[in-house]
Amino acid sequence: MRIYLAGPFFSDEQIARVAKLEQALAANPSVDEVFSPRLDKSWTGEEGTPAWADYIFKMDTSQIDEADALVVVHDYLHVNMDSGTAFEVGYAYRSQTPIVVVQELTDEPVNLMIGQALQTYLTDPNEIATLDFNNLPTIPYEGKTF
Repeated sequence: MRIYLAGPFFSDEQIARVAKLEQALAANPSVDEVFSPRLDKSWTGEEGTPAWADYIFKMDTSQIDEADALVVVHDYLHVNMDSGTAFEVGYAYRSQTPIVVVQELTDEPVNLMIGQALQTYLTDPNEIATLDFNNLPTIPYEGKTF
């Protein structure tokens, strides 16, 4: 089972949330491989250049194409989801890749597009360590939507 881990990693708080899921996925017996863009060091050129953007876009979309499931760190700042993460969710949904959303910040509503795209909604990142990715449950989001 190959997992793509989507989520922002621009602040210490976001990095900590992503790292928790990296650890939980590493402990999960149903997971064989995890691609976390945060940990990918395959680009060796200058960041922020057009060549970098092209490389990262192609790398990330190809990794989503190869993934059996997408795990998403749901991280909002005043009801604005990270645009890259939102793109990854839409891209995975279009290819019918199952989507697991983990929302620790449960006081924030979920965008209807994310809520409708997901298959499994969780609020505790520790649940990822025991989630059976071979038989993903359907757990809908039932909270406040915008």
